[in-house]
Amino acid sequence: MSATPNKETLSFQAEVKQLLHLMVHSLYSNKEIFLRELISNAADAADKLRFKALADDKLWETEPNLKIRITADKAARTLTIADNGTGMTRDECAQNLGTIARSGTAEFFQQLSGDQQKDAKLIGQFGVGFYSAFIVADKVTVRTRAAGHEASQAVIWESAGDGSYTLETTEKAGRGTEITLHLREGEDEFLDDWRLRSVITKYSDHISLPVEMVKPFHGEEKDKPETPEYEAVNRATALWLRDKKELKDEEYTEFYKHIAHDFEDPLTWTHNKVEGNHEYTSLLYIPGRAPYDLWNREKAHGLKLYVQRVFIMDDAEVFLPTYLRFVRGLIDSNDLPLNVSREILQESKTSRALREATAKRVLSMLDKLAQDDGEKYQNFWNEFGNVLKEGPAEDFGNREAVAKLLRFSSTHTDAEKQDVSIQDYIGRMKPEQKAIYYITAESFATAKNSPHLEIFRKKGVEVLLMAERIDEWLMSHLEEFEGKKFVSVTRGKLDLGELADEEEKKAEEAAQTEYKSLIERVKTALGDKAKDVRVTSRLTSSPACIVADDKDMNLQLQRLLKQAGQAMPEPKPIFELNPEHALVKRLHDEADETRFEDLVAVLFDQALLAESGQLNDPAAFAARLNKLLLELVR
Repeated sequence: MSATPNKETLSFQAEVKQLLHLMVHSLYSNKEIFLRELISNAADAADKLRFKALADDKLWETEPNLKIRITADKAARTLTIADNGTGMTRDECAQNLGTIARSGTAEFFQQLSGDQQKDAKLIGQFGVGFYSAFIVADKVTVRTRAAGHEASQAVIWESAGDGSYTLETTEKAGRGTEITLHLREGEDEFLDDWRLRSVITKYSDHISLPVEMVKPFHGEEKDKPETPEYEAVNRATALWLRDKKELKDEEYTEFYKHIAHDFEDPLTWTHNKVEGNHEYTSLLYIPGRAPYDLWNREKAHGLKLYVQRVFIMDDAEVFLPTYLRFVRGLIDSNDLPLNVSREILQESKTSRALREATAKRVLSMLDKLAQDDGEKYQNFWNEFGNVLKEGPAEDFGNREAVAKLLRFSSTHTDAEKQDVSIQDYIGRMKPEQKAIYYITAESFATAKNSPHLEIFRKKGVEVLLMAERIDEWLMSHLEEFEGKKFVSVTRGKLDLGELADEEEKKAEEAAQTEYKSLIERVKTALGDKAKDVRVTSRLTSSPACIVADDKDMNLQLQRLLKQAGQAMPEPKPIFELNPEHALVKRLHDEADETRFEDLVAVLFDQALLAESGQLNDPAAFAARLNKLLLELVR
């Protein structure tokens, strides 16, 4: 039966046009990767067929052996990559080859800078797949038939990469996809047998099915067989099943690029075969760079799942806690059933056990990286540190292991770079120091210059400086480390314990008595703005500060929750005065009640500004300050 032509011309999605232009111009210096991408897609199509055939073995039709074939035609100047995998229907061609159906696409394009070198790296993280064909081809023809469909339901997709493509119904005897690249002028190197074999060996040796090319014939032309013989160019063995001792770093790196669709090398990896209560193999990678959509919660994440070497699914999120969503890799289990689904995985004891083991494995890998190569670990932290901070809240059992990997800024260097571990901090603690002190703030500058640090700087006590939005959430779930409690310098009454000497304690007690009447006056002046007023020994150069009660959330967390749209009663801060400061002494002696109230209001607003960088009524603050300044110059 002959096929009905039924040819139509369709336009590419706008993002596809943009991506095609970027690839041709930004990735041209590394153009050979198109072959890696197309072979990788062909391997994925084979994996999908293998999985679908578990439920319907008729999909195998008459071809039980999966393979990929690369054929060059020098006369026609075409290169064809053919597979006998799952294939595509007409609708799937339009969807898969005409659009980019991927969450975060808009964010990706917003990040492009116009710098070809920088954009090439970003495009590599985005994953270019099929469209990389246009790096070397000025026209691409795809001939495909979905497994289980009639030969007459095959489709031809064709485009010159100029903004549109055509779809046409055709005949195709075998299932699968043939992609024919009509090479641009000057790209004849990709018609050379040796060049193609070297690229396949370099990028696709790990593919677990044969990548075949025509076997070279060295005899007389008259003896040449009419039907060409094909031979596998690659090993065609699943890389993760091979012995670690025989694998080279380059092979691990290329396999990472295949499964992660990333152009850059991974930072590190771990490859393990486990036997015992559960039998499985895991190969886990830490990427070198955070993907553009790391914070997109709609994005699927997780590991590739194989069961007894059969591909089951991408993005099996059950094997990784969410705070490790940046990890790439796979798990091949011997314990799970071949018909496993996402729902079964969620309920399975085996998958929960593998999840725990995988989390421990990743944390151990990161700990080893931190110990062996501080610079590489710092690169990891710069890219993924804020995601790792979600760990203590999400993974109670590994809370201390995650804490060991955290890095912060601190008053030890006063540098914004987050390179201080909690162990570094503990190693520098004073002998009489019992707690790990920290401060959270809206910005690094606010944290570093906070008046709450004055007494700690005076005594040479290090304080961790935290200025990321997630730090408040982190510290609400991280109470201690190796038996030492975390203490916020902005909460509660300051208790330095053995760090405070007897003279300081006596001076504070004397000040409480001396300034008792002032405290009452300030309370009256502030009304319901403050929960309490007291003198403090935590300040050395500032006149006042505000702190949160031990039982209340501090201002930073209040602000974050408000920004998230969460309504709540506002806890009132505690106002603390420095009895040694000249302004507080002047306040103590002020007889004019109006001026006294203005001074109190200015000091309170100044303390709020130092803490949070903002006021509810900045105009009133400016008016009071100007009024007081005018009185000084009269």
